[in-house]
Amino acid sequence: MIECRNIAKGKGKGELIVSSEPISFLGGVNPDTGEIIDPNHELKGEIIKDKVLFIPGGKGSTVGSYVIFQMMKNKTAPSAIICLSAEPIIATGAIMSDIPLVDSPEDIKDLKTGTLVEVDGTNGTIEIL
Repeated sequence: MIECRNIAKGKGKGELIVSSEPISFLGGVNPDTGEIIDPNHELKGEIIKDKVLFIPGGKGSTVGSYVIFQMMKNKTAPSAIICLSAEPIIATGAIMSDIPLVDSPEDIKDLKTGTLVEVDGTNGTIEIL
């Protein structure tokens, strides 16, 4: 069990998709498909729908919160989000969309793309399944 800071309540599980780069949801993610479309992002072409997204944090416009919300409405959102340091754009989007969000994981060495995890945003934990 990896301890974290809890930000948005709930539980979500899925395959981990890890990026070393922050993501701008506005213009960087297609809310209709869940595909990362930023041509300069390392995850370009990857689908984050139903995955657990692990990013350093978000970047860009505050409208990114509404893109996350639109993804939830379109059923293309990640099942949970893990950040090294969640900033207000990601936190607001996750809270509005009921997407579990944690940040500041105590140990990240086992958090690799393809690993199945469950994020508990209520208790602030990540469990490797």
